[in-house]
Amino acid sequence: MGSGGDQEQQQQLVVECAHRVTVPESKPFMESLKKNVKETFFPDDPFRQFKGQKPSRRVVLALQYFFPMLEWLPRYTFTYFKSDLVAGITIASLAIPQGISYAKLANLPPILGLYSSFVPPLVYAMMGSSKDLAVGTVAVASLLLASMLGKEVSATENMALYVQLAFTSTFFAGIFQVSLGLLRLGFIVDFLSHATIVGFMGGAATVVCLQQLKGILGLTHFTTSTDLVSVMRSIFSQTHQWRWESALLGCCFLFFLLLTRFLSKKSPKFFWISAGTPLMSVILGSILVYLTKAENHGVEVIGHLKKGLNPPSLTKLVFTGAYLMTCVKTGIVIGIIALAEGVAVGRSFAMFKNYHIDGNKEMIAFGTMNIVGSFTSCYLTTGPFSRSAVNFNAGCKTAVSNVVMSVAVMITLLFLTPLFHYTPLVVLSSIIISAMLGLIDYQAAIHLWSVDKVDFIVCLSAYIGVVFGSVEIGLVIAVMISLLRVLLFVARPRTSVLGNIPNSMIYRRMDQYPVAQSIPGVFVLQIDAPIYFANSSYLRERISRWIDEEEDKLKVSGEASLQYVVLDMGAVTSIDTSGVSMLEEVKKNIDRRDLKLVLANPGSEVLKKLDSSKTIDIIGREWIYMTVGEAVGACNFMLHTCKPGSGNTNSDANHDIKCEV
Repeated sequence: MGSGGDQEQQQQLVVECAHRVTVPESKPFMESLKKNVKETFFPDDPFRQFKGQKPSRRVVLALQYFFPMLEWLPRYTFTYFKSDLVAGITIASLAIPQGISYAKLANLPPILGLYSSFVPPLVYAMMGSSKDLAVGTVAVASLLLASMLGKEVSATENMALYVQLAFTSTFFAGIFQVSLGLLRLGFIVDFLSHATIVGFMGGAATVVCLQQLKGILGLTHFTTSTDLVSVMRSIFSQTHQWRWESALLGCCFLFFLLLTRFLSKKSPKFFWISAGTPLMSVILGSILVYLTKAENHGVEVIGHLKKGLNPPSLTKLVFTGAYLMTCVKTGIVIGIIALAEGVAVGRSFAMFKNYHIDGNKEMIAFGTMNIVGSFTSCYLTTGPFSRSAVNFNAGCKTAVSNVVMSVAVMITLLFLTPLFHYTPLVVLSSIIISAMLGLIDYQAAIHLWSVDKVDFIVCLSAYIGVVFGSVEIGLVIAVMISLLRVLLFVARPRTSVLGNIPNSMIYRRMDQYPVAQSIPGVFVLQIDAPIYFANSSYLRERISRWIDEEEDKLKVSGEASLQYVVLDMGAVTSIDTSGVSMLEEVKKNIDRRDLKLVLANPGSEVLKKLDSSKTIDIIGREWIYMTVGEAVGACNFMLHTCKPGSGNTNSDANHDIKCEV
């Protein structure tokens, strides 16, 4: 790089070329507040499409926003309909047995599963923005419903009240979902991280599988608890009541279901085999029971299913009495779980087809279909992954596939329900176990372990909480750990020491880049987070400790003593009054050490706060630079131009040496 004279000339050039850091003009408070609110609640700017439009056109756009069907239906073609017809019939073949199975899982009459596959898909077809989502009941929400309501009312002793509470919980779930969508609070669902969902879904799937051992083994009395210990105790304390006929039938159908799913995974073009297997199992099981009279040998059957469409249930909703808060709590919990699954599934398939879905709009659609569903004898529905995957693989083009599915379910309700009389419950248990095994995503857990151990711990905690505690406990543990991690990120932000990459003006973390070199007399620290009241005390202490460690290291090595501390503020996007006070305290602490504080690359929001609080004058405007390179260059220039023993190099007289452009 040349002689010492060349180096000094380069340093002086850096100082002379240092740009003035200007404080941006402050905007009126209401204007700033409006902008912040817009960025928080309307990041997608949904009102953009209304600008410059006539009133009549705005009405049309508003209707299209809440009812996306009005936007794509005029462009709908017969070619699209043929694809949607095939997809709709295919998912109907899966929806009918799954609907019956999941209703039994929720301890509800099986017919409610069919009702829930008729009305809600029609509502979603009008209001949903996903082309691939297939609407229906889901196992995890069904299990949650049974677990939370079962603590208050026994489904076997008082089924009528239990059904009323299920409808009421569905209503409150819908109200909660619509409220989140209208108030643009969809980001709340984001607190359920990917690791949380993987662990929770895996744990819930394990619990669901354990619960189905009742049907597989033909047991009539079973624990209402969902934890592993209680279920195992209930199973092995009744070994004398195990029915080999039921167990044999269940294992055969489970093997059949798993085999067809394995074959469909081997070749995606055979997806229809796996999709049609549940209905085929129901048909074969019903025929087998009818011919062998297996119901007389310990194999339980569904029994009578009422013919006809959904009866109204508005008058069955419970808004008073001792069970109101139970319904509200249950509705909020199952509403969040349904949103997390439905929105995640919708976004996944939208990514495959390269289109966008609006999360808040989806919440309004989910909420509306659950509110309408609670009025028409339906319980909670969302967009299950298994059904949506079948819909996607079947080649659906629009939400019309949901309409086709609803029509197929309607025909079933009107004419075909007597055919399900002999359907064995053990087949339904096999269908549920087969579907749940796909939710135990051990490969995702292994991936979490290899990428992020903390995320793996979150995942494992959620799984253990669900399996050994309860579904609610697992959910609470998972959310609490996720929130704790967020709080730790905020309260304990990362700080790191920067060094210079040789032959450049680039400064990077020294623990990441071994080639990065420290600068004699200058210590560069990077703060990697906004500075708030929650982390200001920690940052003050951590910066002081960094300086102590650096000074001790210099004393041991005998290198030049420390003169300047440069704080890289590039990652500090905002700062509050506690953070401003912290910087003032850091400034005083550094002054007591006979050092100089220098700031580099502060953002506009930070500069505004420092300027309005006069902290910028305490630090010195001339000691704030645009880049770390300019700040270090100025410090080096000061170190090389001030003679030893001439006094404190930090004196204000030396500040004028810097030339600003």
